[in-house]
Amino acid sequence: MAKLIWELASAETKKKAPVKKKAPVKKKKKEVVPPQPEPAILMPPGTYLRENGIMMLTTKFEMETIMPLVQQIFEYNLMEEELRPERITLMINSPGGRIDSCLTLIDAMNTSEVPVDTMASGLAASCGILTLMAGDKRFASRTAQIMSHQYAAGSQGKEHELYGRMKSFEQTSEWMVDHYQECTGLREKEIRKHLLGPTDVWLTPQEALNFNIIDKVIDTYRTE
Repeated sequence: MAKLIWELASAETKKKAPVKKKAPVKKKKKEVVPPQPEPAILMPPGTYLRENGIMMLTTKFEMETIMPLVQQIFEYNLMEEELRPERITLMINSPGGRIDSCLTLIDAMNTSEVPVDTMASGLAASCGILTLMAGDKRFASRTAQIMSHQYAAGSQGKEHELYGRMKSFEQTSEWMVDHYQECTGLREKEIRKHLLGPTDVWLTPQEALNFNIIDKVIDTYRTE
């Protein structure tokens, strides 16, 4: 009996033993991540040039290279007024090329309601100078090379074919003189003597300015 009472007392003591409380678990505060800026959207190359009316002519005058420029001029003219650039700038760095391609481009420039300015940087030779002087406002870098020469073309074929080609040759030569007169205000005699002589005529930008081929020389060297 005494043993039983002892066991019951021990069990009661065990029941009343204080229970150790677990230390409260500290909750981790959630880190507040500041909003991240949206990544910049990269526009395709040339987007800002097109939006601001800047076109590049950096190859020979061929239909494959000139027609995209002609189409762009027409497209600028068809745009809504709020989207249309106030002016178009044609950057020229070209050795020349086909006269028919040049004529197509100059016609587009002359009929454009949006004024087309020209800027020679690098080389403006042959068809390049014809296009340069056709601009509404005409500029050339101080380092630009500008070259003028008579109309040149090669022909081959039968006699009657060459006679037909000769007529086209004469018409183009007359147009070139008329074009120089319209763009520079010089007389035919001056043009043939100084700009359309028997050899290529290389001009400095200052000389081109003196002949009224351009309106201003741009000095790209910054001096303080």
